[in-house]
Amino acid sequence: MTKNVVLGVGNILLSDEGVGVRVVEALASDHWPDNVELIDGGTCGMELLEQLEDLDLLIIVDCVRGGRPPGTPVVLRGAAVPVFFRTKLSPHQVSLSDVLATLELTGKAPRHTVIIGIEPASLALGMELTPTVAARLPELLALTRGELATHGLLAGRSA
Repeated sequence: MTKNVVLGVGNILLSDEGVGVRVVEALASDHWPDNVELIDGGTCGMELLEQLEDLDLLIIVDCVRGGRPPGTPVVLRGAAVPVFFRTKLSPHQVSLSDVLATLELTGKAPRHTVIIGIEPASLALGMELTPTVAARLPELLALTRGELATHGLLAGRSA
């Protein structure tokens, strides 16, 4: 059986920085096949190593700072994923890039990695997403479900 993870990362104390965690929280209300695991990664790093070994699909949901207008969704796949980690686009990215590099070096990297993100409007102290990012949450959920459907993980369910 394949092993697949949706990893929401971010700091929920810094408004839009917590968007990845909020997406995983929203997805948790659905029923998922046994081979799909939702992980609230928060600001974790190397402690995620074992959970991310030998995956077929890893979807990382995060805020992505890249100079786009606030609330702009971003989807990165394939060759764009390593490029994403060359420039620090989120505060906890260094530890996550260390995890992925370690998995690559040990031959246990995910077969497919997709980053689904959104340009933050604010990273100020606060537990709530900004209205700009909160309004796009349904779109991020749809993008995440769409990636799972593309990989055949939502058979018999609406994406």
